[in-house]
Amino acid sequence: MTPGYAPGRNIAMKVPAHEYARTVAFYRDVLRLEELEGTPPSATETVRFAFGDKVLWIDRVPAMSQAEIWLEIATDDVEAAAAHLEEHGCVRRDEVEPLPSDFEGFWISSPSNIIHLVAGEG
Repeated sequence: MTPGYAPGRNIAMKVPAHEYARTVAFYRDVLRLEELEGTPPSATETVRFAFGDKVLWIDRVPAMSQAEIWLEIATDDVEAAAAHLEEHGCVRRDEVEPLPSDFEGFWISSPSNIIHLVAGEG
């Protein structure tokens, strides 16, 4: 069975520390996107904005040298998706960021090295 895929609800922008404040100011003050309340307290260096029907997360990542965009893909069958993506040569990248033990999903990289979170729709 081939799993179904759809765009997820999150876009993450991983930003180097030296560009973080200006990047947040750009989205908050220049583009005037709505800043979302309720950012997890453990993520003190993360800001979330409404981005249409998506959520744009801007994460400060000191070890990065340039910004990266990470995308979320929702699937109706995580196990089938893992097998399907492996069959098509997609590289698993679970080392890029730990996920909660009860989270139904995993990380992959596209052929152009864009990180994608493949997550269950639930």
